[in-house]
Amino acid sequence: MQERKSIRTEKAPLPIGPYEQAVAAGPFVFLSGQIGFDPATGKMVEGGVAEQTERVLKNVKAVLEASGSSLAKVVRVGVYLADMGDFATVNDIYSKYMSEAKPARSAIAVKGLPAGALVEMDAIALL
Repeated sequence: MQERKSIRTEKAPLPIGPYEQAVAAGPFVFLSGQIGFDPATGKMVEGGVAEQTERVLKNVKAVLEASGSSLAKVVRVGVYLADMGDFATVNDIYSKYMSEAKPARSAIAVKGLPAGALVEMDAIALL
């Protein structure tokens, strides 16, 4: 049977529902969606989509590092936007974090995100 390990770090927002920040299984780690919550305050960062995107990627990085992985090992990212008009802003910030190794990616406009978030990202990475 394949081993499964739950990943948790206080350097990213703790789950507010019945899920883990990430689950490591086999050679991969699967990250749950991250929004722009500041782990220190438990609240959404102030500002707009740029500030939220920056925080989302810091949260993703923290969870990856807690699993023993890194941004350079990400193979797929899902980007969920409340407004596709924010795509260029999100893409610009995203490219600064994912410059080392570009993963496969989808970007989808959604009707709504948790806590009124403007952007959410999930990821799959190699361990």
